[in-house]
Amino acid sequence: MTANATTADTAPVSQPFQAEVAELLHLMVHSVYSETDIFLRELISNASDACDKLRYEAIAHPELVADGEPPKIRIAPDKAADTLRVIDTGIGMDRQELIDNLGTIARSGTKSFLSRLTEAKDGAGLIGQFGVGFYSAFMVADRIVVTSRRAGSDEVWSWTSSGGAGFEVAPAGAEDATRVVRGTEIVLHLKPDAKKYLETYEIERIVGAYSDNIQFPIELVPEEGEPRQINSASALWQRSKSELTPEDYTQAYKQIANAFDEPAMTLHYRAEGRYSYAVLLFAPSTKPFDLFEPQRKGRVKLYVRRVFITDDADLLPAYLRFIRGVVDSEDLPLNISREMLQNNPQLAQIRKAVTTRVVSELETLGDKDPENFAKIWEAFGPVIKEGLYEDFERREKLLALSRFTSTAGENRSLKQYIADLKPNQTEVYFLVGDSIERLKSNPKLESAAARGIEVLLLTDPVDAFWTSAPLDFEGKPLKSLSQGDIDFGLIPLLDDKKEEANPEADEASIIAVIKATLGERVSDVRASQRLTSSASCLVAGSHGPDRELERLLARQNKGAGTKPILEINLRHPLVAAISGDTAEAADLSFLLLEQAQILDGELPEDPAAFAGRLNRLVLQGVTKGG
Repeated sequence: MTANATTADTAPVSQPFQAEVAELLHLMVHSVYSETDIFLRELISNASDACDKLRYEAIAHPELVADGEPPKIRIAPDKAADTLRVIDTGIGMDRQELIDNLGTIARSGTKSFLSRLTEAKDGAGLIGQFGVGFYSAFMVADRIVVTSRRAGSDEVWSWTSSGGAGFEVAPAGAEDATRVVRGTEIVLHLKPDAKKYLETYEIERIVGAYSDNIQFPIELVPEEGEPRQINSASALWQRSKSELTPEDYTQAYKQIANAFDEPAMTLHYRAEGRYSYAVLLFAPSTKPFDLFEPQRKGRVKLYVRRVFITDDADLLPAYLRFIRGVVDSEDLPLNISREMLQNNPQLAQIRKAVTTRVVSELETLGDKDPENFAKIWEAFGPVIKEGLYEDFERREKLLALSRFTSTAGENRSLKQYIADLKPNQTEVYFLVGDSIERLKSNPKLESAAARGIEVLLLTDPVDAFWTSAPLDFEGKPLKSLSQGDIDFGLIPLLDDKKEEANPEADEASIIAVIKATLGERVSDVRASQRLTSSASCLVAGSHGPDRELERLLARQNKGAGTKPILEINLRHPLVAAISGDTAEAADLSFLLLEQAQILDGELPEDPAAFAGRLNRLVLQGVTKGG
């Protein structure tokens, strides 16, 4: 004690909690924290904060660390006494700080505490504010004794509480004062159902899960054997990029993501300004097994000041769920709940900024390192394309980084497509189906191929959905060859030949016969601008879903969708042969519909009737030929 300490200053002080404290402790145990393991994370975080404060104050007052003891944290279980000690050599607390800091709940009251917990507007929020996270220890302890010596002070004080009644602050005993040279020792007298926290493997598990990246050494002091450090004490994402090698990043990726492949992209930066946070993210080069889980959950871990909070914060949108890594905030409250994660405005701003940065980084990688970007696109292209209908704000950028197989080749970008537009071509054409081979043989490509028009061939299930939105790229609308009217009249043919209708074909009468025969099986019959050699094809109307989306929705709902439009090629002899109300004309009309269905990957409505018609027409041809 100091020589001038008065009797009043050194006398034990018992302070009752306000009436609300039982309710607040109940809130801490049952609402803010979802599992009891969190208590150790909270105490370690507070100890780390105390070490941080010591290091900062020692810059101006080096005498505070004159004893040479470096800032560190120790955890010491004692099975005989059923106690767990958490000790730090940080800044420590004097008598008034013990009363103020560990009386936070007593002074705040229920409404004020809840308000601060929800808004966290007071500077550093609730991070490192000893009295908040500290009280989570009452989940596992029925009595807590805190002994603390402020750095540079001769006084050592003891704070004791059993939770509900209040707390007492008194001068520490001689033995305690000798043991606590600087910093704080917390002794938890564990409840009978919390004895598992005396097991060294439990302590190591919790430290490894939540506090491995705390920058100060965390030592486990077993009852037998030598103390050993149980954390890595290195939050790599908090270090400067200039200090790190590619090998460092690869090792960090494998550790953070529990992966065995090499990262195809690494993004490491620190954001300063209104909110401060560090970001270390990786794009894998191979697909993780959980990529297409129905929940579409992300796997980016949220840290607050190097303390792990959750991997369930949805820090990136679902279409970037393949990204692995860490976002470490300096501003968020440490004891943020799941509901607060969803509604916290700071986190919303971080999400928005990090998402924009990841998309831009992918776009840059596509331009500067196409080889590595190709790995990402091959593995995750279908996932990224989910953003084309989910993220309107970034749709243009997502279209720019997307790669496609087309009639001109593989890994084609829309920038390349636009650069290769044909004269008078004003739209970007695509065709959606279930396989590249089937699409390449689709008759809807014929007129485009005759003009050398590039067509995107889209085969991922998601393609049927994102293409249903009205889209354009650099002012050029995206247009399906399976939907609406197509007019290539202004685009010249490659061989300069004109496409002329069969002069013998009577368009109006042929269409009338086909319509009368097919009835409600189709919504319309019309002459086609898409076909050059095939007889017919099926398309969707200008409004409503495209053909492939229609099929997907019909399969899911197990019901009939809208009727397609049958387009016919008047230059084809099969179409020209349709004349009058005859059985042969009816067979030919049905055949036009059914072969169009088969070319689209569908079965005829009545396969047996189709086989009968086909046999009759073949036999007629054989008989005439004979």
